[in-house]
Amino acid sequence: MMSRRLGQWVMALALLAGGILCILPIWLMLSTSLKFSADAYDLSLIPANPTLGNYVKILGEGRFPLWFANSMIVALATTASVLFFDSLVGYTLAKYRFRGQKLVFILILSTLMIPTEMLVIPWYVMAKNFGWMDSYWGIMFPGMMTGFGTFLMKQFFETVPDELLDAARIDGLGEFAIFRRIALPLVKPALAALAIFIFLGNWAAFLWPLIITNSRDLYTLPVGMAFFSGEHQAEWEMIMAGAAIASLPTLVAFLLFQRHIIKGITLSGLKS
Repeated sequence: MMSRRLGQWVMALALLAGGILCILPIWLMLSTSLKFSADAYDLSLIPANPTLGNYVKILGEGRFPLWFANSMIVALATTASVLFFDSLVGYTLAKYRFRGQKLVFILILSTLMIPTEMLVIPWYVMAKNFGWMDSYWGIMFPGMMTGFGTFLMKQFFETVPDELLDAARIDGLGEFAIFRRIALPLVKPALAALAIFIFLGNWAAFLWPLIITNSRDLYTLPVGMAFFSGEHQAEWEMIMAGAAIASLPTLVAFLLFQRHIIKGITLSGLKS
């Protein structure tokens, strides 16, 4: 009994230490965002003279609200596209039998082994040839479908009983209606987990939006905030204020989909 209680205390202390380590960077970000420029390099956890001036300045001046809107448009559009197309392809691969099915699935999986950096030049040439430079579509098109999402959705759709789909066919439902009304509701945890992964990836994307955009009005948040760091001096108080605002959509997404996300991640680890 004593050894069990001791183990529980050790585990609780370890979890507490891990929680503090996770929260500390966020606390430092919020603390720095409330400091004046002269105090930005002071690592105190509580600002001596807190101010909301950085938030007022970043929201009222410059293009920060526009960059925020650009990131939101790109992240939401790509997430919606991935959820639709990846789930549709995953459903097709899981529930239909056709010649070359395994080859198609292997080719899709092989895209996961290609580093993103190797694709930047082909993407750039493609965007330039099709006139997609400096546009929302130019920013979004590389992420409209993903191999990871297709694999994840295929694994979940394989757990959907074929008897349910056959019963729907007997009742006269078309194939797309079966997919939309029968299969999709049964894989909501996978959709929620995939949605948050894709949203976070596109919300925080930096390299490709930096390459494809020339106009500052089309910058996304990560690209725009990089300009607060000059050649000789970085405005850390402004960067931290911007980072604090930029983290709000991700926090809201986690709060809204936490139950589905945890369930989706747990179940995905059980798939064979």
